[in-house]
Amino acid sequence: MENQLPLGPSNIAQPQTAGIYLHIPFCKQACVYCNFHFSVSLKNKGNLVKAMLAEIELQRDYLQGIPLSTIYFGGGTPSLLHADEINTLIDAIYKYFPVNGLTECTLEANPDDLSAAYLKGLKTTPVNRLSIGIQSFHDNDLLYMKRAHTAQQADYAIKAAQDAGYPNLSIDLIYGTPGLKDEGWKGNLNKVRELQVPHFSAYALTVEDKTALHHAILKNKSAPVDSEQAAGQFELLMEFAANNGFDHYEISNLALPGKHAIHNTNYWLGHHYLGIGPSAHSFNGHSRKSNISNNAIYTDSLLTGKELPTEVEVLTTTQQLNEYIMTSLRTMWGCDLGYITSRWGGGYAEEVEKNIKGMINRGLVQKTNLVLTVTNSGKLFADKIASDLFFS
Repeated sequence: MENQLPLGPSNIAQPQTAGIYLHIPFCKQACVYCNFHFSVSLKNKGNLVKAMLAEIELQRDYLQGIPLSTIYFGGGTPSLLHADEINTLIDAIYKYFPVNGLTECTLEANPDDLSAAYLKGLKTTPVNRLSIGIQSFHDNDLLYMKRAHTAQQADYAIKAAQDAGYPNLSIDLIYGTPGLKDEGWKGNLNKVRELQVPHFSAYALTVEDKTALHHAILKNKSAPVDSEQAAGQFELLMEFAANNGFDHYEISNLALPGKHAIHNTNYWLGHHYLGIGPSAHSFNGHSRKSNISNNAIYTDSLLTGKELPTEVEVLTTTQQLNEYIMTSLRTMWGCDLGYITSRWGGGYAEEVEKNIKGMINRGLVQKTNLVLTVTNSGKLFADKIASDLFFS
């Protein structure tokens, strides 16, 4: 299914539609790099789904009547849900929220879950797009990351999903892992082309505090991440995209024309979204809220007390503007000075334009009319470029 994305940055932050994200906090095992909230025990999965149903009803007014166009099951490992559980959650969404034609319903999945039987069951749900956590097509990489699948299963899962009627799919890849040579990274990218994958996300391996990888590096049991290696492989990523017709539409996301991820793109365009589940985040234009990252407290609070344990942060003008600068500069649509003027005032746009001149002169940013976009050279430093423009 081809999406209909905004034509340019002038459409940013115009919430004609909204999305719902459902966080499924379960995994079979922990990957060494992961700092997301999840549990490896599935014994309370049924009660947690019931709690999520209670939250859906409780949050029925959060999106202020803006119709939904996307639903996204993330995690964790949403492919640990059965088809009937997926349908139950989606039925509740339809009951309590207006839906403006479900353009995209994505389920994140691990390759080892995508058996023919599971995919057959999934076809009984509204899910029309899969995001498969491949990470690598090399067994040594997968062993290093402690993934639950093999390279053979990664290859099979993509073909099985396509055969089952899911041509609209995405895969995740990770570069910069110790031992991943440039030729190996090129091999992973070539698999995208060979398997006719229309969308993929590519992330540099990062070392997050309190992860297994962080502890292993501190104890000299793992080589540290090499930033030069990661930068070189990011350049190979950009080269692959240019040579194979992929839009590098966000720093970590690439797609063939018409195959951009609608749900995630709406995040970057400032649209409203509701997060359901433990640790899920929501945004309604002027505030953010984050659910508690504890399965037991989340479940008990909703099933017993009918209360949602969450924290709300009302965003200041400065925070809203800084978030726009950060997200927009990560996309191919860029940072629109005209939009800044119309929403926050011309003084802010003039300040951004003044502070960006040095980066334009260094070839890191380009200005077309009133729109600022990072160049390929600038993509290596996109977050630093944005933070240097932040207002305090």
